[in-house]
Amino acid sequence: MNLAILKLKLNMILATIGILLLGFALSLAVADYAFGATFGLGLILSILIFLFFFNIIQWLFGPYLISWAYRTVEVTPNDPVYGWLYNIVAEVARYNNFKQVPKVYIADVPFPNAFAYGSPIAGKRIAFTLPILRLLNKDELKAVAGHELGHLKHKDVELLMAVGLIPALIYYLGWWLFWGGVFSGNGGNGRGNNGGLLFLIGIAMMAVSFVFQLFVLFLNRMREAYADVNSALTVPGGKENLQLALAKLTLSMDPEALERFKKRSTTNQLASMLFFAGSTEEVPTWNARELVEIWKSAKVPWYADILMDHPHPAKRIQLLEKIGK
Repeated sequence: MNLAILKLKLNMILATIGILLLGFALSLAVADYAFGATFGLGLILSILIFLFFFNIIQWLFGPYLISWAYRTVEVTPNDPVYGWLYNIVAEVARYNNFKQVPKVYIADVPFPNAFAYGSPIAGKRIAFTLPILRLLNKDELKAVAGHELGHLKHKDVELLMAVGLIPALIYYLGWWLFWGGVFSGNGGNGRGNNGGLLFLIGIAMMAVSFVFQLFVLFLNRMREAYADVNSALTVPGGKENLQLALAKLTLSMDPEALERFKKRSTTNQLASMLFFAGSTEEVPTWNARELVEIWKSAKVPWYADILMDHPHPAKRIQLLEKIGK
């Protein structure tokens, strides 16, 4: 296995285990200190059960809300206008050994975007907005489809939903402690903790939940990179075409990006994304190629994408350079 892919997989595994174990252990220790072992564990489990069922409901029925918000229309193989798009997704699905082609949708919104979503009730789905169909050629769309189908194949929605329970757990535990401190003069916990201490611990826990959310964003960026790898490894020409797609989508959002990157030895601002928003104007392929070449040698500060759920595009380009066909 390619060393870069092996390192990425190892980092994802360690990050996932670390977030789950560290977050749960911290929550349990704080709850035990504030309320005692029995009540503290019960509180932790109660919060987790609530969050779990709330997230499960969102997961099961969320695709219908997404389809409503994006005004999606399903594309069939026999569609006289967009049947070719279904064929593209079907071809990429075969490359990825899908037993059944995900449902394909067109989203009637004014920005270039592509995304995968679904649930056991709604089924697997992949959607393309109308502007992205005008912006990218068919080979580039295949590469984007390879990325999005990678999310479905890797079950990223389910994984990130589970990991996302941890910052939510920490936040609601902090919220509980905060209000416990406000309304309890002595903490009301049998441990002798006063209300002021619970108040401060609650505030600290809510702040720590933000730190854990940064950890989740870090994991999300790695899952996005792994979806890029999937496109490069499964779609013929996926590496080069995904690089061009990223550049075109960046330039569609910021037409001045190429000139700005030319003037900089380090890139430190423009982030991501394969969940896009931008203009619908055509981007010349030669401009996209030039931007890709700049990104290949760009030095990206570690903090450039720390608040983003997608890696900085230069990092994505450089990872793709290390793997692919």
